Amino acid sequence: MSLLPLLAAGAALMTLIVAVRYFVVSGTLAAITLHRHPTAGPAPAKRRAQVRREIAWSTLAALIYGVPAGIVAALWHDRGLTLIYDGTPCGVLGWLALPASALAYLFAHDTWFYWTHRWMHRPAVFARVHAVHHASRPPTAWAAMSFHWTESLSGAVVVPALVFVIPIHVAALLAVLTIMTWNGVINHMGWEVYPRSWVAGWFGRTVITPSHHHLHHRHYRCNYGLYFRFWDRVCGTDRGWAAELLPDRQP
Repeated sequence: MSLLPLLAAGAALMTLIVAVRYFVVSGTLAAITLHRHPTAGPAPAKRRAQVRREIAWSTLAALIYGVPAGIVAALWHDRGLTLIYDGTPCGVLGWLALPASALAYLFAHDTWFYWTHRWMHRPAVFARVHAVHHASRPPTAWAAMSFHWTESLSGAVVVPALVFVIPIHVAALLAVLTIMTWNGVINHMGWEVYPRSWVAGWFGRTVITPSHHHLHHRHYRCNYGLYFRFWDRVCGTDRGWAAELLPDRQP
């Protein structure tokens, strides 16, 4: 197959996969939220309109995320033009290269997200771009990809760009994409999914949990990170957890 049809086919397939993944994961966790935490999220009177808006923007985002992902998948599978590999890892690290590369991808993505996210909270940019995401107040599980197309584009290029820079095993890449999907959905559900002991311990001091990101949607000017609290702590923008999600913990 010539290059252009190959890239088009890859983009179409990945767009479908991203869209199906969104509807399955967000839909499942939205249903769980309504069953276990019916008071989380918007009031019933505004929920339906808000969810429709979130799904509409997220469907557009699926297309935007799918195109570069599909191009990368096609270039890897048919042309071997990326640093994605399968089989037994070689080199000094051996199988340790899998978690090491996954962590490198997550940290790089988190760094990009933190600084672009802060930039999007500048008044002029916020009004034109990021306000779409914050129109979901409070958000639902459907808001995980509810972005203005500009914001979707800024997020869609990170992981595809990294596969040309940092070698990664296909299994580690799938783990990164799984964590990316999981975090994006749970952090908008309005309730804490992790045990209180996790949030109070090393995990919650290091990793962003739903109660941490929920505070961002309340106050806007804090808790900008995606996976880790590192940049928020370094830059003084970390405000801890939303008290109502952890009533026996102080933020």
